[in-house]
Amino acid sequence: MTTVAAYAAPAAKAPLERTTIERREVREHDVLIDIKFAGICHSDIHQAREGWGEAIFPMVPGHEIAGVVEAVGSGVTKFKVGDRVGVGCLVDSCRECENCKAGLEQHCLKGSVGTYNAVGYDGEPTYGGYAQKVVVDEAFTVRIPDGLSLDVAAPLLCAGITTYSPLKHWGVAPGKKVAVIGLGGLGHMGVKIAHALGAEVTVLSQSLRKKDDGLKMGADHYYATSDEQTFQDLAGSFDVILSTVSAPLDFGAYLGLLRTGGALVNVGAPEEPIALNLFSLIGGNKTLAGSMIGGIAETQEMLDFCAEHGIGAEIELIAASEINEAYERVLSSDVRYRFVIDTATI
Repeated sequence: MTTVAAYAAPAAKAPLERTTIERREVREHDVLIDIKFAGICHSDIHQAREGWGEAIFPMVPGHEIAGVVEAVGSGVTKFKVGDRVGVGCLVDSCRECENCKAGLEQHCLKGSVGTYNAVGYDGEPTYGGYAQKVVVDEAFTVRIPDGLSLDVAAPLLCAGITTYSPLKHWGVAPGKKVAVIGLGGLGHMGVKIAHALGAEVTVLSQSLRKKDDGLKMGADHYYATSDEQTFQDLAGSFDVILSTVSAPLDFGAYLGLLRTGGALVNVGAPEEPIALNLFSLIGGNKTLAGSMIGGIAETQEMLDFCAEHGIGAEIELIAASEINEAYERVLSSDVRYRFVIDTATI
């Protein structure tokens, strides 16, 4: 076991505090990663505050991890000491079910193992990236291309793949019209990636406060959803709408913005259920869909795509002592556009 410093929530809704945790010894197929940067995802807050249900404490959040390989197990073939690597939302799966074999480890039929707030197949709880080091199987570790700096690459391990995967799945390409609901940590990556895929991109935000930012990131249009005229002007406009917000929406209104056969895809996960009149789906053969991160191979594909197109997250680098303040700022939408912890400050 290796003892490392980390920031943990000792109980639900409790402030995070500095502590130490034990990392397992490096096994045959493990890599020991010296974590350099860890992104703060809204889902960290949902889980640390038990917004999505009962959780495991103490909790070390963090599934947007970027760092450098410090040691490798005897059987490791993918990585060597000094390689720049990342870890996202998963650290294990059964690897044998039909979903795992299809590269959909996040939908493992036995149950994938989350990077934190989970129990591994060895019975031990998992602790995430708000820490100095982590030990992960090489099969759940990805390579960060040289063209991406580690600080702006860290959020790609969740925010990047969470938006890339559905955009690819729903065929976003030149000639397609895409709307992104919300210009936050997920939304700003959705805009950048949809633009790089060649789509005509529209941001649907509560206000026009971030319009200049959205246009710089690659949006062609920017509308305020607080203006009822928006829903009249854009009726029947989009092939794909990507909802990145965690607030419950009037889904009927947003489905009205789709073209015939269009899809409204949710990657934001509100804590409360939604109401829906199914006629808003039936009329126009529309799809209301969901998407959850992506598999390991697709995550690597996304990182390579982002490096090729010069895409990184827009970040605000913080010290570990600022984590609790950052959580409050995320909840009040006061971040442009992803907090990243400099783990040297832990």
